[in-house]
Amino acid sequence: MATIRAHEFISLDGVFESPTWTAEFGFDPAMGESIAALTATADAILLGRTTFEMFAPGWRDRTVDDDPGAPFFNDTEKFVVGSQEPAESWSNSTRLGAYDATKLREFKDSRAGDVYISGSGRLVRGLIADGLLDELHLFVFPIALGAGARLFDDIAKFEVKESETYANGVVHLCLVPRA
Repeated sequence: MATIRAHEFISLDGVFESPTWTAEFGFDPAMGESIAALTATADAILLGRTTFEMFAPGWRDRTVDDDPGAPFFNDTEKFVVGSQEPAESWSNSTRLGAYDATKLREFKDSRAGDVYISGSGRLVRGLIADGLLDELHLFVFPIALGAGARLFDDIAKFEVKESETYANGVVHLCLVPRA
């Protein structure tokens, strides 16, 4: 059975959508190392359709010279969850269809490695609710936005497995769901 790990950039008040607000904090190289550690063990990427459509044009033409993460994002098998056909194409991508907990459980059970999720907040919210997410890596930025789509719209309980603070003020929480 696969282990599903997700990472989210999130504000203090839980907003995850359109993280353009993260730019003012910069990207600490240590954050990149933490994300690289997540992708290093993954042999599949699971994305919601909206995130897939944002990532495809941003990654598909990048090379390792542009970004050391390019081979992972371009060469790794990608699975897209969404009720609509993605408007973008990207190599090694398979559409799984609309969110269906039973199908996603079968997907998880059919794999042996790690599955990586970036963003895809609605997908992550569903996986948490259905007990399918194994680790949630929150990169919490020291800003409250006051508006925007929030990751949590219901009670979710976690244990802190690890935490670290970066020079730019961002806190990384590695959380595991608990009952």
